[in-house]
Amino acid sequence: MPTVFNWQLGRAMRYPYEQAASQEQFAFVININRCIGCQTCTMACKSTWTFSKGQEHMWWTNVETKPYGGYPQHWDVKILDLLEQANPGKQKWSGSPNGNPRSSYGTFAGKTVYESPEFVARTGQPNQVLGYLPTDEEWRFPNIHEDIPPAGQSKPMDFGQGEDASGSKKHRAWFYYLARLCNHCSYPACLAACPRTAIYKRPEDGIVLIDQSECRGYRKCVEACPYKKSMYRGTTRTSEKCIACYPRIEGQDPESDGVPLETRCMAACIGQVRMQGLVKVAADSTWVEDRQNPLYFLVHVAKVALPLYPQFGTEPNGYYIPPRWVPTKYLEQMFGPGVEQAVERYRNPDRELLAVLQLFRRSNQIISRYEIKEGPKVYEVMQHGKKFEMYNDTVIAYNRKGKEMFRTTVEEPVHVRAAAHANSI
Repeated sequence: MPTVFNWQLGRAMRYPYEQAASQEQFAFVININRCIGCQTCTMACKSTWTFSKGQEHMWWTNVETKPYGGYPQHWDVKILDLLEQANPGKQKWSGSPNGNPRSSYGTFAGKTVYESPEFVARTGQPNQVLGYLPTDEEWRFPNIHEDIPPAGQSKPMDFGQGEDASGSKKHRAWFYYLARLCNHCSYPACLAACPRTAIYKRPEDGIVLIDQSECRGYRKCVEACPYKKSMYRGTTRTSEKCIACYPRIEGQDPESDGVPLETRCMAACIGQVRMQGLVKVAADSTWVEDRQNPLYFLVHVAKVALPLYPQFGTEPNGYYIPPRWVPTKYLEQMFGPGVEQAVERYRNPDRELLAVLQLFRRSNQIISRYEIKEGPKVYEVMQHGKKFEMYNDTVIAYNRKGKEMFRTTVEEPVHVRAAAHANSI
């Protein structure tokens, strides 16, 4: 089996196909700290793409409550258990997060879904990937266990603080919302497993699609995808998945003026938790330095956005800013060893990070570049034992054509309602 380089793992790994990369890569960042679980993204996707017969169970985008929620149920627990069985006690990271873009999170010493062939059913197909097929029951409840925290209260409504394994103060009772969609991975498991080679990665933007004319509904993609974002449609006997609203990415939407627009789930977000874009990638799938691209800044400079389950080995292009109130050990299992540093940077943001965070969901166009014009200091305080300073900088966003999209300030303006209108609401 060929080997490819996975920068999220910090090493080469086995993969059924030779190393290849798109010209650019579709990617996104979701700030979990802001998500309110309103499901607006879920319904925007559903009403656009999966409202037809046979698609009733299809939620290409969904928001699940962690630690107990999941769609399909137990999707992450089950694949983590299979990987542990394949490599007992050795699914660990070595080294530590660093400034090397080729091993930003250290090195993963365990096995990926492509490196556990002894646990893969012998199908006779060459592209075998560790996975499982969810049961019909596991597909039934897209929002099960919403708002359910783990046991931690000593009495009702007691959400006091405890201490997690890292020694930092966290809530004893906690939950958070995890918004998910297809990660359009650099090394997709669905593509690796398809015996029909019906799944492909677009060379211009890295979006992963299923050729419906080639698919025969073997469900190998459903079995292989560790995130369970490939779904079988019984009425057509084919598999379907998130298409990243590619007409919008291509700039074909009538309101786009030829520039890339964000997908429906991203553009509908009312919590301002999402940012989406296109990043330049090298031949080995590492990101080419693009300092003023907000996604590059959040992932490789500020390092506050982390991949979802990087240990699976698919090199997902969906990144998350971890929640501040959750025990570190739980988050490290989900986002890798960079969690503690990412949470600390988000809790005490520097001047540039604070400005870039204002870019989230200010426009439905994809931001290609940003600039910051410095403003006066407006706030200073000791926070978590460190001095925090806030400057009212102006951050300016530009689209693919280099045209200014908008500009916004770090400090939101205050508008006082005139006395004549005080009771008009």
